[in-house]
Amino acid sequence: MKYFKKLVGDRIYLSPKGTSEEEIEKFTEWMNDFQVTDYTGRSGQITTLIGEKEWLENSAKNNENRNFNIIDLSNDKLIGTIGLENFNWIARSAVLGIFIGEEDYRSNGYGTEAIRLLLEYGFKYLNLHNIRLDLLDINERAHKCYLKCGFKDTGRSREAIFINGKYHDKLHMDILENEFEGNYIKNKNI
Repeated sequence: MKYFKKLVGDRIYLSPKGTSEEEIEKFTEWMNDFQVTDYTGRSGQITTLIGEKEWLENSAKNNENRNFNIIDLSNDKLIGTIGLENFNWIARSAVLGIFIGEEDYRSNGYGTEAIRLLLEYGFKYLNLHNIRLDLLDINERAHKCYLKCGFKDTGRSREAIFINGKYHDKLHMDILENEFEGNYIKNKNI
């Protein structure tokens, strides 16, 4: 599989999301894995190869979104996805989404590195002022990661998501451009 090194970090790089057969199969596998979807609130959905192909193709055609594959720099392995969507160019804001699909890569700092790369890109290249996200209150691992990256808690929607017979709160977080520090993109020129 050929990936493109748009944003290079220490252990990973972010490549524009494509529509190869390998990507379609891998994302279909992940979107049918409760270990991934329970934390994204999508476990009630069924994802087929055809449906995932259509979603990836539509996503690739949408020039507004900035969706990337997370790739292991040492072996070019696809390990997850991250992106910015729902842009409001007047308010200079967007919504961040991420998941690490490969189990061996979870809880090892790969998500933190991907988020930092995307935050730098969003604030220093796209001129965003605010990047926000939502997560389930039971996703403690992600909450700690977002706090480490500089996100702040901004609110909660009570019992907003139904998963596995229970309602869960949805947490809201954001980070402002002046709260972001760091130079994480290794392949930038200036």
